[in-house]
Amino acid sequence: MSNALFLKSAILTCSLVWAALPQGVPAKTRSGWVSLFNGKNLDGWKNNGQEKWVVDHGTILCESTVGHYGYLTTEKTYKNFNLRLRFTGEKAGNSGVFLRSRIIGDTVDHGPDIEGMQVEVDPTVGNHTGGLYESGGRGWVIQPTPEGEKALKPIGQWNLLEISAHGNHIVTKLNRVQMVDYTDSTPRFTEGVVGLQIHVGGGVRVRWKDIEIQETDK
Repeated sequence: MSNALFLKSAILTCSLVWAALPQGVPAKTRSGWVSLFNGKNLDGWKNNGQEKWVVDHGTILCESTVGHYGYLTTEKTYKNFNLRLRFTGEKAGNSGVFLRSRIIGDTVDHGPDIEGMQVEVDPTVGNHTGGLYESGGRGWVIQPTPEGEKALKPIGQWNLLEISAHGNHIVTKLNRVQMVDYTDSTPRFTEGVVGLQIHVGGGVRVRWKDIEIQETDK
């Protein structure tokens, strides 16, 4: 077979395989990483509450509108995984990334309630970004060291957050610097959704992008 015919055959085969894939299925790389955000819409996510979650310039923009809690959660649940994403705070205001979590209700006063482990995200240095806080449970579980706190980039700059959750072992890194390495002796939550948070009280405006997950057996 000539090179030209071989190339045509290869292109046709790839086209047929692509066409056979269900629409909306996230692309998976050879290493198993799957994108949770396509940069165009919020397919695969659920907005819990009345706060603002929109796609803006290829990022997810979250912004307080009524001063309540708000959560953007994955439709799928996850158990053991590596997660990585980038965020930038555009103004002071508390946020977070929830692991293995679940929405448990909604109230008029403050919006949705959630249970699960949260990785803190706050654009202000010293407010424990990368630390672990258990909502609906123990509260603060572990905070970064004073040196780790300095890894956070200033408001307006992008930060890389990496999370490893395997069994009862959770490790977080911020801009390649390890924040916490925690083995939970009494884990309450072993599977659930991944969620992004708007904290009650208003003042939150954060952008998110490059959200990817790699599921593992254990």
